[in-house]
Formats: sequence, C-alpha cells, structure tokens
Amino acid sequence: MTLQQIVLVQQSFVKVEPIAGPAADIFYKRLFEIAPQVRPLFPDDMKEQKRKLMTMLGVAVNGLNRLDTILPAVQELGRRHIGYGAQPEHYSVVGEALFFTLGQGLGDDFDEETSAAWSEAYGLLSGAMIAAGQEAAA
Repeated sequence: MTLQQIVLVQQSFVKVEPIAGPAADIFYKRLFEIAPQVRPLFPDDMKEQKRKLMTMLGVAVNGLNRLDTILPAVQELGRRHIGYGAQPEHYSVVGEALFFTLGQGLGDDFDEETSAAWSEAYGLLSGAMIAAGQEAAA
C-alpha cells in the first residue's frame, strides 16, 4: 500500500468510528442478506461480535503504517476463523458487506480513490488471514 492509500483509509475510518454501532448493524445485516449461509457461523446474540468487528477494524486500520506489528495478529485471527468454520470464499462476501457499509456510512466521502485504498487494504489483510488459515488447516 502507498502512504496516500493508508492515509485515505485511516482518515475515512475516523469518520466511521463515531457511528460504529450503526455501522456494525449495517455490516451484519448486509452480510446475512448476501450470504445467509454464513449466519450459522455467528452467535445468536451479535452484540459482542459487532463490538469485536469494529475494534478489530480499528486496530487494523490504525496499524496499516506498521504492518510488521499487526500482521502476526491478523494471521492469528485467520487461524482462529478456520476454527469457526470460515472458508476462503467467505472473505469476498465479507469484503462486499464492508464496502457496502463504508458506502452507507461515508456517503460521498467514499469516492473512487478511497474505495480503491480500502480495496488494497482489505486485499492485503484478508489475504494474510486466508493464507494463515489455510496453513493452519493443512
């Protein structure tokens, strides 16, 4: 990722943080609409899961300029997700739900350049999670 892309992701996430609760609601609503098959992978009570999502996103976004310090945690998250039943193909629908949520939460501020920066960040982080999960499963 370029420095400019990191800045765009971090600056846009600052605008999402104040609406973290509604953003998590939008994310999971959208995820379960487009991929109902993943619903059983999550608890019935989603309150804690929503909090974890937003916390994890914050850590990842804020650590983009220090990838060497966050990649071990991202990889561990990928290994844990295998135990929950996550499959590599689930990451694309999670990305789709994330981008939908960002578009809803940021409106016009989620422009083409910001979307491309998020795409780069999500590709990098989800790729690390997938690889670590596949290694753990092997």
